[in-house]
Amino acid sequence: MHKISYSTLFFLALFAFTVHSKEELLRPNVIFVMADDLGIGDVSPTNSECKIKTPHLQSMADQGITFFDAHSSSAVCTPTRYGVLTGRYNWRSRLARGVLSGTSDHLIPATRETVAHLLKGAGYHTQMIGKWHLGWDWGRIGKGKKIDFTKPVKNGPDINGFKGYYGHCGSLDMPPYTWVDTGRITAIPVREEGVTKGQDQYGWYRKGPISPDFKIDEVLPHLFDKSIDYVKKRAKTSDPFFLYLPLPAPHTPIVPVAPFKDASGLNPYADFVMQVDYHMGELLKAVKAAGIDENTLVFFTSDNGCSPEGNFPLLKENGHDPSAGYRGHKADIYEGGHRVPMIARWPKGIASGQKTNALACLTDLYATMRDVIGKNPAKKGNIGEDSFSLIPAFQGKSETTRKTLISHSIGGSFSFREGDWKLCLSAGSGGWSAPREPAAKKQKLPPLQLFNLKSDKGEKNNLIKENPEKVKELLKKLNQEVSNGRATPGNSVKNDRLVKFLPGGVSLPE
Repeated sequence: MHKISYSTLFFLALFAFTVHSKEELLRPNVIFVMADDLGIGDVSPTNSECKIKTPHLQSMADQGITFFDAHSSSAVCTPTRYGVLTGRYNWRSRLARGVLSGTSDHLIPATRETVAHLLKGAGYHTQMIGKWHLGWDWGRIGKGKKIDFTKPVKNGPDINGFKGYYGHCGSLDMPPYTWVDTGRITAIPVREEGVTKGQDQYGWYRKGPISPDFKIDEVLPHLFDKSIDYVKKRAKTSDPFFLYLPLPAPHTPIVPVAPFKDASGLNPYADFVMQVDYHMGELLKAVKAAGIDENTLVFFTSDNGCSPEGNFPLLKENGHDPSAGYRGHKADIYEGGHRVPMIARWPKGIASGQKTNALACLTDLYATMRDVIGKNPAKKGNIGEDSFSLIPAFQGKSETTRKTLISHSIGGSFSFREGDWKLCLSAGSGGWSAPREPAAKKQKLPPLQLFNLKSDKGEKNNLIKENPEKVKELLKKLNQEVSNGRATPGNSVKNDRLVKFLPGGVSLPE
């Protein structure tokens, strides 16, 4: 009888696994969960000093990969969502600043390729459940702006690659408060409802039409229940699925329910984060119970940093920092505005317990999925212009092919990142934290800010005077990526509008 070495047995087993699972690995189920206004410091995987208990997300991180240098493409809601789905920076579109409302028309045209189109073209069932906030076209009364809730909704997620969708149009503090199920309004609003900030500092939401089946406090658990039902249903079929689950929490209205209410010992915001963590645990449990755990790729992230609505002073008193030592918060060009937690778990495709400092952006979902399934785009044309694959990081490499990052604030300010250097094209935060742009200009602060994030995590020391050549270098590179219409390699393409990024008084170097 011939003897076989342990090394030979190992390689034979590896070969058998590769042959058996190659086709499956090309088509994993994909669940992309994006929290709303959750800071990088609000979960334990990305903040060892986090005072909020997030055991389910910690378990997910222990079984997958945690990104410590991941960023939303914008510091606010709508533009980040545009970037996630299209793989393209929002400021290349008509969305130059700010966010849409709950009554806005659709932002992403049907002709713009999305990650849902890509996966649908590869045989996936594609579903959106949650907070859309990219606009859809409500039926209107005559030519006016008033909504006719008896009419179907047009140009929703279904024109952007999703076979089905269930959700609400804007943030949970934006009316109208009604569910739309793939173009069908589930119940006509019969009254108006709202809560002022004076009535509830955390749980306020703007007054507007509300449907009888829309319960503000129950929205978060309801969306997870819908998602779990979807997972159970799709697990019984042979086709893979893509579930895009953008959450309305912990954004206002901050409405934790029992047993999470008062559970954190910090404040309602921390309670709400704990509730998000619990529901993530239930979703992961459902995936495992459905027998599809091994080949399901689950992402968890946030659309931007934590909002001041979380009550930073009170959290600080209790030793908790939603921005984990980074400067700023939601809306800002500073790191606290756009550096976000990101975790990915895929037992068959990602080794457990990985931690990476690879630079990543939420626009990278498109290229990642393209590489995972090994398929060409479903449509021709300009696609995923600012998307780089995360696969090298999944495989344990210290970097991906992404070398730069352009970030964007609520006010339309830009920053450009390369390596440890970050150039902010603003005199202040570009957002809500001090100094805001008007105040910064009154103080005659420089129109540019240069930081070295390796030595200055808190972005406190502006180094433009000491490093004029670095400023010129970064300005030139930013201009190239803006004017090329893409950050990825390839022929130049057009932006949807004329993009201006230089602050007043600043010109491009020769």
